[in-house]
Amino acid sequence: MTGDHFVAHRSLLFTVAYEMLGSAADAEDVVQETWLRWADLDTEVRAEVRNPRSYLVRIVTRQALNRLRTLARRREEYTGQWLPEPLLTSPDVAEDVELAESVSFAMLTVLETLGHTERVVFVLREVFDTPYDEIAAAVGRTPAAVRQIAHRAREHVAARRPRVRVSRAEQEAVVDRFLAAVRGGDLRELLEVLAPDVIVVADSGGLAPAARRPVESARRVAPLLAKLTEMGLDYQVTPMWINGAVAVRFDLDGRLFAVVNLLIVDGRISRLYSVLNPHKLAHLDRRTHLTR
Repeated sequence: MTGDHFVAHRSLLFTVAYEMLGSAADAEDVVQETWLRWADLDTEVRAEVRNPRSYLVRIVTRQALNRLRTLARRREEYTGQWLPEPLLTSPDVAEDVELAESVSFAMLTVLETLGHTERVVFVLREVFDTPYDEIAAAVGRTPAAVRQIAHRAREHVAARRPRVRVSRAEQEAVVDRFLAAVRGGDLRELLEVLAPDVIVVADSGGLAPAARRPVESARRVAPLLAKLTEMGLDYQVTPMWINGAVAVRFDLDGRLFAVVNLLIVDGRISRLYSVLNPHKLAHLDRRTHLTR
């Protein structure tokens, strides 16, 4: 049947597209476009495809590159900070350390600093161990050129990626402390659980109240969080699994207002990636299965 190979690899195709784009909605669009191109192939042509997985990944890659160019123009006009679109995952994703790291907010923000082709090559080679000749066919470069691109991208990412791996138990313990401190407006505890040089990056797209520049240092961040209980707001903070890690969900007046992804280093929170843009939160009504 036409869809057999596509259905078998759909989760993989979504993961590839999401890591290249940093947007679940755009990744879904790219996967849909890939399906249409696969379905449009003549039955005889499709039957002659020796490696459907590689063929489908090649289509996804080309579509993702096209989408990246469109997104680049869109992001030039974006209001404030831009962050990846949160992706609802299961706790099991955290057990696959390499997958969890590759879809983490920290990694995706680093990937944003790569050029389009560099990002695609890095994801295919370093995350999915795709052979150089297959990557070359997907991006329209020679295998030798792809090797050079991969080398540059690898060095670029290595210089910027977090090198700390935190166990699931430690993540949950730190988030529990953070939640208790926020709920209780406990300034002292917030200063303990936040790293002194903590940075908050907020992405609202101009559609929700948020600082347009990163807020730095626990001395500035902790009082802002502690004051939530004094403002008389009807809010709730609860844990949820986002991008392979424990995150924090903020509900205001019974509606999802923000999702905050946390980077934990040495038992303290060193980064808070806060997504408030309602368009980026809309996708969180479903759990997406990730695969390598």
